[in-house]
Amino acid sequence: MAPLPGAELVQRPLQLYRYLLRCCRQLPTKGIQQHYKHAVRQSFRVHSDEDNPERIQQIIKRAIEDADWIMNKYKKQN
Repeated sequence: MAPLPGAELVQRPLQLYRYLLRCCRQLPTKGIQQHYKHAVRQSFRVHSDEDNPERIQQIIKRAIEDADWIMNKYKKQN
């Protein structure tokens, strides 16, 4: 189960970035939202020079899986 509808449509890094920021808006508190927004931005900067298409797809897949895990973690706490 994906954290938000549209995960299957993410193909490019910018789409992933926007998707992950939308996921952050679904988190329960402002502090948690800011924490994960910061992590998303940092990760985007770290991987901004990646030019290998296979590696980019691996990063996208892993980021969506991680977002799914985080969203489920906070859903269970409520």
